[in-house]
This record gives sequence, C-alpha cells and structure tokens, in this order.
Amino acid sequence: MAADIPIIDAHIHLYPESELSTLSWCTPEHPLHKQHSLEEYKAATEGSTPKGFIFIETDRKNDLEAGEKGWEHPLQEISWLKRIATGQPKPGEGHVAEDAALCAAYVPWAPLPSGVEAMEKYLELAEREAGESWPKVRGFRYLLQDKPHGTMLQDKFIESLKLLGRRGFVFDLGIDQHNRGRTQLEEVVEMIDRAHDGVPEDQRVTFIINHLCKPDLSVYNVQTSPSFIAWRTAIFTLSKCSRTYMKLSGGFSEMPESLRRRSAEDIFDAISPWLSVVLAAFGAGRIMFASDWPVCTLGLEDDPADGSAADGGAWKKWKKIVDRLCWMASFGDEEKSLVWGGTALKAYGIEA
Repeated sequence: MAADIPIIDAHIHLYPESELSTLSWCTPEHPLHKQHSLEEYKAATEGSTPKGFIFIETDRKNDLEAGEKGWEHPLQEISWLKRIATGQPKPGEGHVAEDAALCAAYVPWAPLPSGVEAMEKYLELAEREAGESWPKVRGFRYLLQDKPHGTMLQDKFIESLKLLGRRGFVFDLGIDQHNRGRTQLEEVVEMIDRAHDGVPEDQRVTFIINHLCKPDLSVYNVQTSPSFIAWRTAIFTLSKCSRTYMKLSGGFSEMPESLRRRSAEDIFDAISPWLSVVLAAFGAGRIMFASDWPVCTLGLEDDPADGSAADGGAWKKWKKIVDRLCWMASFGDEEKSLVWGGTALKAYGIEA
C-alpha cells in the first residue's frame, strides 16, 4: 500500500471500563471485558494508526418495551462518544483531547423496531445528548444478527428506515449468515427493496453492510456448498440495490481458529473466494476497509505463539489481508484510496 494513502477505519468499537456493565454481551468472563478506548486502539495500530475512525454502536443494554426508560444506556454511549469527539475526556477513560481529530464519525444505536414516533423522539434526545458533536453522527444501527426472523420486515422497521433516509442518516446493517442461514440474507434484500420503494433517490436511506454479511469461512468446497452459493447470490443481488456499500471486515470471527492463527498470506488464499465475490459485485467504489477492532483480536493477540505475532497483531494482520486484495485486483492509487478511506467518507457523507 502506498504509504501516503490515508486510512479511515470504518468500523471500531470503544468503551470505558466504567461502563462495562452497560454492555449487553459483556460478562465478567468475556475476553473483551476490559477497557477498550483510544489508548488501546492506538497501541494496536502503532505505525499504521489511521487518519480517522468511524465508531459503531457497541450493543448497549436497551429495552424497546420500556420506551424512553429503555434508552438510558444507548444515550450514555452517545455521551461517551461526545467526550471523545469533542476532546473532553474524563480521568482514566483512555483518550486525550488531541484524539478528537481521529473521530471521523460515530454511529449510535436507535430503536428502529419501535416505529417513526419513537424514532423521532429518540433522535431528539440523541441530538441533545450529542451536543456539539451531533454533526459527527452520520447514521444509526440496530443490530439484526441475533434478532428473530421477520424483525427487519415489520412495517414499523421499514418506516423507521425511511425516516433515516429523509433525515440524511445511513443505516449500518449487521446480519449473520453463518449462524442464521440464508433467511437473513433473503430478508435483507426484501427490506432494502421496501425501504427504497416509492422514495426519491436523494431521500433513500444508505445501507452500509457490516462484515461481508458474516459468511461461513470454514467452507472447503465453495463450488458445491449451499451456504456459499446462497451467500454469493445474495451479495450480487444486494450490489444491484441503490445506495448500498460493503465493509471489508469481520472475517476472523467467521473462520476456524486454526485458520485464524495462520499468516495473513495463508488466510487471504483461503478466503479469496469470498473476497473475490465482494470485489466483483461492489467494486472499489463501494467497498471499504474496516477492522472491527477489538472484536478482531479475539483468539489472536492474547497468545504470543499464534500466527498474528509475526503479522504485528490482529489489526495489522487484517490490514495485510485487505492490502493483498488490492494487490490481487491490480488497483492503482486512486482505487486504493477509495478502499482505504474514500468510499467510507462518501458513504457516510463525511467531509474530507
């Protein structure tokens, strides 16, 4: 990769130790049950630290049935990001005032299943909580990967997506084909179609798809695998939808542990069928580098004997894989600039 091409990491998670109890998934036994702030992120990316990052909500505890009372922790997360984005850290939170320049944008949680009325109220509260950092809020996410089938097809959810489009926000889409099967892929195609149906192009919500839709990267024979064929079909279908982008992220968590620990070159060779499909479907102008830090470190950086050590850690290992994809595609500097940051800036509507 050309050393002068700036990197925007389009998908990271951050949280302070003081708010671990607000994370819905983070039990004391979880390997990520410790502070992950910019101090740790900069250490993990030392020597290649991006020009900026896009923070994605970290699945804080929430309760849709409780209305505003159930939004306490997601709004608390916005307050945390405001402190980062405006350079106003609290002692011990792992960032300094100068780190504000690294925050290109952030994407909080939002209660899309609750419908337009609830969404409008939530956006009002979110803007109040974000204060002067509100322009950094470029979109919202409601994580769908673990929700019941049909959640994203409810009328209230579709109307919430249309509201985001009217307000100029993107929707970060997180689903999981590996564990949830082809049903989620089929529902996503229908959801996007309905969210865009009858809506003027300039008011359509932009969808930014996380983690390649989490395919099963343990498949050996992709030519005959129903899982791979279903995923490939969905990727090409999704690429035909307007205002859709794909993040090159999340690969480590979907591959066998034995593969995860191998070199970046070996991993690239093993997952090239999936990367090739994404590249062919979306092209350089609609794919973006994203690390999924610190989730990408699971099972890698805690063991100095694993394959990530020679690659400089999990973040740098994933960067090498994406760099190799650019090499395989024979990208010039213009296309590389899109993958490493330009596409993310365009998709999220961020001024360079």
